[in-house]
Amino acid sequence: MMRNGEQLLLALVIPIGILVAGRFLGDRVGLTMDLLAPSILALAIWSTCFTSQAIMTGFERRYGVMERLSATPLGRSGLLAGKAMSYSVISLAQVVLLVIVSLILGWRPHGSALAWLPALVSVVLAMSAFSFLALAMAGSLKAEVTLGLANLVYIVGLVAGAILWPFADYPEAIRPVIAVLPTTALGESLRAWGVGQTLWWPLASLLIWALLLGLLARKVFKWIS
Repeated sequence: MMRNGEQLLLALVIPIGILVAGRFLGDRVGLTMDLLAPSILALAIWSTCFTSQAIMTGFERRYGVMERLSATPLGRSGLLAGKAMSYSVISLAQVVLLVIVSLILGWRPHGSALAWLPALVSVVLAMSAFSFLALAMAGSLKAEVTLGLANLVYIVGLVAGAILWPFADYPEAIRPVIAVLPTTALGESLRAWGVGQTLWWPLASLLIWALLLGLLARKVFKWIS
């Protein structure tokens, strides 16, 4: 992934850029480091597990990589799960790096020991949900369509998916829609953890999304573009 400039931009340059800008300008838009740093972690997971994975898998499928992998004994479910897990590991490394950058910039998480549990589980479930969404898209559409659509969905999630901004900051008219999004569940869970609060409802939302999107990916994924 690091050999691809666009993926590097999504994975590190944009999140670190927002962190640095937020450190000095965040108060003007209502994003203190207490809220911004967890939001950036959510953005990083969204960027890698969904957008990067969708784009890379789409082109791997186009060039026959996925077709060759289909001949292994793992089968469809095993390969899809392995693909999701590999990007989850990459995303975890990215999160660790962003935590270090956030700490250097002055962020100090207030999460209690109890708050860590739902936050960690929400991260695992969100990685699964985003990965399965990426695989469903990349496995059923042409690579060029996946490229454009994945970037569009990424931007929509960034702006309207309660990743960067808290759910409460959105207009009431659109909150019912935003409330059910997996991006909202992850963002709210991590922001709550960052200020020492505990939220359990995101776990139910993310679990449902992970199960549904996992079933969808298994059903629609095709090895050949």
